[in-house]
Parts: sequence; C-alpha cells; structure tokens
Amino acid sequence: MNAASTPDPSSTPLLDARGYRCPTPVLLLEKALRSMPAGARLRVVADDPIAAIDIPHFALKAGASALREAPQPDFAADACVFLVTAGERPASPDGA
Repeated sequence: MNAASTPDPSSTPLLDARGYRCPTPVLLLEKALRSMPAGARLRVVADDPIAAIDIPHFALKAGASALREAPQPDFAADACVFLVTAGERPASPDGA
C-alpha cells in the first residue's frame, strides 16, 4: 500500500465508545452506519472486552467491514480500535 492509498487516521471520524458496556458500542456503531454512504470510514474505539468480538461481528452482518488496528498510544492498552468501512446497505425485507 502506498502513501496515497493509506488512510490518514487524523482525517477519519472517531466514534469513542470507551466507558460503555455491551451492547452500547454496537448500538452506537449501528446508528453511525445508518448515516454513512458506502465506502465511508469510521474509526471506533472501545474498552469493553466484548466489543472486540461484537464490533466485527455486527459490521459483517451490516454489510460493512471492521479491521482491527494495532494498539495506539492515544488510547489505553486495553482499548480496541477498529477501522470500519460502510458497505452497501442490505435491502430490507419490506422493500423500503
């Protein structure tokens, strides 16, 4: 990956879910994804250990991707950070 295609972390919006427990980090992500166009990115940070499982699982079900990032000095060692990329929204069962 070259420098031109590497996303700049400072330009990616941050969803800070630290301090919230399951299921709140996923609910916050769900709300954010509703307003994001396909391809838009969001950095999510959470310190609930279950979020490390729930966030990528929810993203997959929502048609998005969630890549876990390496620990970052801006966050506590126990925080997990994901780069979430919105996908196409799945069609709803009622056709709306």
